[in-house]
Amino acid sequence: MTKVTLGTIGCASALALIALAALARQPAAGATTSAQQGARWWKGNTHTHTLWSDGDDFPEMVADWYKRNGYHFLSITDHNTVANEERWWPVSPAGLGREAYDKYRARFGRLVEERQSGDTLTVRLRRQREYAPQFNEPGRFLLVSGEEITQYLERRGAHMNALNLIDVIPEQQGATLVEMLHRDLEAVRTQEQRTGREITAVLNHPNFLWSQTAEDLLALPALRFFEVYNGHPLVNLLGDSVHASLWDIVLTHRFANDGGPLYGVATDDSHDYHRFGPDQRNSGRGWIMVRTPRLEADSLMAAMQRGDFYASTGVELADVRRDGARLSLAIREAPGVTYATQFIGTRRGWDTTSTPIRDSTGRAVTRRYSRDVGVVLAEVAGPSPSYVMRGDELYVRARVVSTRRKANGYLPNERETAWTQPVRP
Repeated sequence: MTKVTLGTIGCASALALIALAALARQPAAGATTSAQQGARWWKGNTHTHTLWSDGDDFPEMVADWYKRNGYHFLSITDHNTVANEERWWPVSPAGLGREAYDKYRARFGRLVEERQSGDTLTVRLRRQREYAPQFNEPGRFLLVSGEEITQYLERRGAHMNALNLIDVIPEQQGATLVEMLHRDLEAVRTQEQRTGREITAVLNHPNFLWSQTAEDLLALPALRFFEVYNGHPLVNLLGDSVHASLWDIVLTHRFANDGGPLYGVATDDSHDYHRFGPDQRNSGRGWIMVRTPRLEADSLMAAMQRGDFYASTGVELADVRRDGARLSLAIREAPGVTYATQFIGTRRGWDTTSTPIRDSTGRAVTRRYSRDVGVVLAEVAGPSPSYVMRGDELYVRARVVSTRRKANGYLPNERETAWTQPVRP
């Protein structure tokens, strides 16, 4: 097996990479042996867009929807902004823009600040610090500041969400997308160290424009989070014959080389709030459930860093627990719905061979790995599945699939699903 080396990361200095890799070399938690005192699950979405970038509604309308629909926290992650500047938005005389304005006026009329110049009506987009107090409610709802750091190179993208920021992180320059993402992570850690806040960086939709491969993620040892599910219909979530399951490839190689975990996040990546359907980027498709005693930004981020959360598109878990060698789940049953849980992992002694996959020009774009990587170790039916680790697993994670069809899903025959985080024996 070939280990990832410092030479993999373009111009990143060896000392910087070693420091970042050290941050990642922490044990994979993912499930607790005993719940924190007073800990509970909090539901949140960490990828959302508004009129501050390429969404089609006002931030207050978006926050209002999530609060009214049972979410406990929301991070609005517009592209390359944390919405602190002055910005006026021109209202179109008809169409979606006018529809958004009319709904906004009806819901928040007295707070709408607008001006007319000739035939042009503009509305001031309120900053998050201005509207957050009307939504934040202790123990019920919290807005967590965020940004989608966005870069492009040769028609592919490097998108990194940063959650619980104070200041905007500008798009980073680099000769490759991996180099850009590496610099995103460095910038996040610099702000984290400067502010003393817990900041979480998530690699977004790696298959969007087929932008990131498993090898790219392996070249980012400090990366701790990626989107295992994204509700945007153009992110190629299911991959194809060339692009395999990134998560298991990365987990296998990292843990075989004493690296750190990679945790999976489910998000909406919502943009469209007035039209609905499988071809729209709608709210309510994917979220995370974070276990911590307090609905506070630093507490939520710390729990995510521990891996004490799961991703979901509808399946609800009452508990995820590790007791010695046993990994156990407790599923909250819905009437008339059944559940199948797959415990997935890679065993030590796995076949390490891989072969390059080339594009039409003959360029190697990724690699195909053996079938030993990310196998189903066991499949268990019912609401109380568990798996006893033999000790030769590099990691184990669980995927729960229900028989209930996903509401407003966009994948073929999409069923409500949940993903737990990887744990080590």
